[in-house]
Amino acid sequence: MGSLRNPIGPLPSTIYWRRRAVAATLIALLALLIVWAVTSGGSKGNKDDSRPNGSGPAHSIGPGPASSGPAISQQPRGRDESGTTDGSGGTDAGSEDTTGGTVDGSNGDPGTGSESGGGTEGRQVPAGSSIPDCTASALQLTLRTGLRYGPGEKPKFQLIAKNTSSTDCKADFGPKSAVLTITEAGGDDAEVWSSKDCPRDAGSVLLEVPAGATIVHTVEWDRRKSAPQCATPPAGSVGPGTYLVEAKASGEPLQRASFVLAKD
Repeated sequence: MGSLRNPIGPLPSTIYWRRRAVAATLIALLALLIVWAVTSGGSKGNKDDSRPNGSGPAHSIGPGPASSGPAISQQPRGRDESGTTDGSGGTDAGSEDTTGGTVDGSNGDPGTGSESGGGTEGRQVPAGSSIPDCTASALQLTLRTGLRYGPGEKPKFQLIAKNTSSTDCKADFGPKSAVLTITEAGGDDAEVWSSKDCPRDAGSVLLEVPAGATIVHTVEWDRRKSAPQCATPPAGSVGPGTYLVEAKASGEPLQRASFVLAKD
């Protein structure tokens, strides 16, 4: 730039130098604007216009914090497949309830050992025992037998008595008091065998039933037929098939259960 001239005339030196300073300042500002424009344009050229404003790089998703222990603190309990009674009142997995009687489906034997059928074998007491007789209202009678018996296997029938009273009592399980009768199912319902037909011991079989307890009386059948009044029954054993056993005691409802004598 040349010197600033006043058309009217020479300016005072103070005003002249002040104008020179203002001009220099403007030139410096203009140079800064040019540099800023060039720099800003270069950075805009590197911008990725495909990304929306305000977006940043995607964050990687890593695994969450490590667990301090297993999600389930205890192993789930599976189904118990043992098929046995746990003593809490549950029945065997293979059992069947038939008109008040329970039937063990595991094998032909309704129970072995000192405890079977939900109670212990009853203790026999003499006829002169001071233990009072069980009343019909205090005694609950059920029948239990196996579902299937193989060849040569003798069926077993269990009379199960529960004393619901708070007093010990005795009950007669003799062959003429607690009568067991067997008929062939699907036929004419004719009797095959009965405990009262010709018992070896026709006397009483008195068993003690403690208060609130359950006892078991077991009767075994040799598969032979019987005839009333000890008449001569047909020779030989009964054949395979399905049979029905009934139990009847004085003052108690009739109990029934079915079983099969298998061929092999």
